[in-house]
Amino acid sequence: MQRRTILFLLILLSPFTFCFAQKQVVLDNYFNNEFNPKTGKPFHYLWNDTEMSGFSEFGKLFINKGAEISTLKEKPTEANLRNADVFIIVDPDTKSETVNPHFMDISTANVIAKWVQKGGTLLLLSNDYSHAELDSFNILSTKFGMKFGKEMLHPEKSEAGKPRNFNSCASTIFPNPPLFKGIHKIFLKEIAPIACSKNARPVLEENGQVIIAETNFGKGYVLAIGDPWLYNEYIDHLMLPADFQNLDAAKNLVELLLNKKHK
Repeated sequence: MQRRTILFLLILLSPFTFCFAQKQVVLDNYFNNEFNPKTGKPFHYLWNDTEMSGFSEFGKLFINKGAEISTLKEKPTEANLRNADVFIIVDPDTKSETVNPHFMDISTANVIAKWVQKGGTLLLLSNDYSHAELDSFNILSTKFGMKFGKEMLHPEKSEAGKPRNFNSCASTIFPNPPLFKGIHKIFLKEIAPIACSKNARPVLEENGQVIIAETNFGKGYVLAIGDPWLYNEYIDHLMLPADFQNLDAAKNLVELLLNKKHK
């Protein structure tokens, strides 16, 4: 009788254990809602965008680690974030990028902050001031002590008629956090610097300017980067010379985000 009961419990609990262990990674498609002018379809930093502009390769890294990826097309609410473990917001639209851009507002920022406080992991991937709407986006980021600045770091210094100067956008000096384990060189182009306050701390800085920052917030965690960074064009060696390690850094990032406990 005892053996039969144990076997029954193992059969009953196994699928549920797997289900509950699977992390839910949600990508915003509300604040970043661009449409390809040629096809009229949504594109730019989306899981299903397989062109150079997409996040399809980034998404595969989460899937390979057993996570489930999805896209949130509506404004974030307590209800539609309830089951998310990781929430990613990238490159908020400017008025020149989409007809009716959605800007961050105080009530939505409060909802997201409350979700993080309860144990959510938030990844903020900005862009430089000419390609992202930073004033409204900072309503959210400053809740965590991070403010994206209107300067541009790492401009690409390529000359017409010559090969691209990828090294002008290279970072080669790294601290010890898990994000840079085994990393010697990455590509980050046209970055918004981050001013840290409250409990926010630099993860990567160059010449006194913070490029990547992080903070613990309540039971949750926030990582902010001043660049979309890991879209298909620059995640591997489709474009980059072989000595760049963006793919390895992306794998480290996925590990970091998925290993943050959702309490």
